[in-house]
Amino acid sequence: MPVPPVSDPLRFAYWVPNVSGGLVTSTIEQRTDWGYDYNRELAVLAENNGFDYALSQVRYMASYGAEYQHESTSFSLALLLATQRLKVIAAVHPGLWHPGVLAKLGATADHLSHGRFAVNVVSGWFKGEFTALGEPWLEHDERYRRSEEFIRALRKIWTEDYAELAGDFYRLRDFSLKPKPLNTPERPHPEIFQGGNSTAARAMAGRVSDWYFSNGKDFDGVTEQIGDVRASAAQAGRTPPKFGLNGFLIARDTEAEARETLREIVAKADTPAVHGFRDAVQQAGPSTADGKGMWQGSSFEDLVQYNDGFRTGLIGTPEQIAERIVAYKRLGVDLFLLGFLHYLEEVEYFGKRVLPLVRELEAQEPAPVTAHA
Repeated sequence: MPVPPVSDPLRFAYWVPNVSGGLVTSTIEQRTDWGYDYNRELAVLAENNGFDYALSQVRYMASYGAEYQHESTSFSLALLLATQRLKVIAAVHPGLWHPGVLAKLGATADHLSHGRFAVNVVSGWFKGEFTALGEPWLEHDERYRRSEEFIRALRKIWTEDYAELAGDFYRLRDFSLKPKPLNTPERPHPEIFQGGNSTAARAMAGRVSDWYFSNGKDFDGVTEQIGDVRASAAQAGRTPPKFGLNGFLIARDTEAEARETLREIVAKADTPAVHGFRDAVQQAGPSTADGKGMWQGSSFEDLVQYNDGFRTGLIGTPEQIAERIVAYKRLGVDLFLLGFLHYLEEVEYFGKRVLPLVRELEAQEPAPVTAHA
């Protein structure tokens, strides 16, 4: 796979802790809070410490250490109104939303925030939420077919008048949305993110998404996924989506301190909750035709951070972490989606101690080679 240009600066996002329990399923102290006042303070701090995006989580019922949760779209709008530059991504489930309803909400949020609203379309792993709400639970690849159709409908509604779609899951008949979201040539509609690790998810990303979010991965895992997504985009005749990688960041003054923090997180894991989560999510791979999916091959330790964030290896000194981040960039990663143990302190530490080193290393990278006619 050819090495991509490295001139564009890396972007950084953080997981919004709008769900109780923190970002690790452990009884270790986590200085964080799922309430709005805390998250408003965090959002302002994050945008002043180099973060470009925040991602609001979506969970509809209590489970797996997440007893309480705020709804993602309304919470995202509140954070947008509390900030000036931060872009906020709201996670949504097709099957629980109609694309036309979300498109209307998104257009309003985009105007209120002066073009900073984005959406993350998640195809769903938590069967219990769908069955508890009396909604049908689709087979794995069918969920991704629905998500792809959902994105196609969103894009039509946001960019076309008299939108038409005759799909297997959604139908649009002469539908016009006004006002449309704010747009520029570089951003014709709110950015559309998508999660998933399976073959179906990678293929869908290449065909329809602006951004692809991956669970935590090592260098080989990232290389494989980027190659698959780019191949799908090439087949569809599209510019490939940008690539975002999940990582749980433990930056300390010494590597020993960082490793000890990781050891303590895992040692104090809420074992029943981790096992419950594992049993719910690891059907994702076996339910696919080729056995690939999110959380396949994840160990107990990996699942203590519920999006495999430890596997990315952002654990050590600021220097070690910055070097690893830039090494991922060379493979094609455009954005890091980060979680933290103690949010306020560690977001500020990242902005002051890690991010400047990342920018220094980026400045030392060779300029991309431009082909001449």
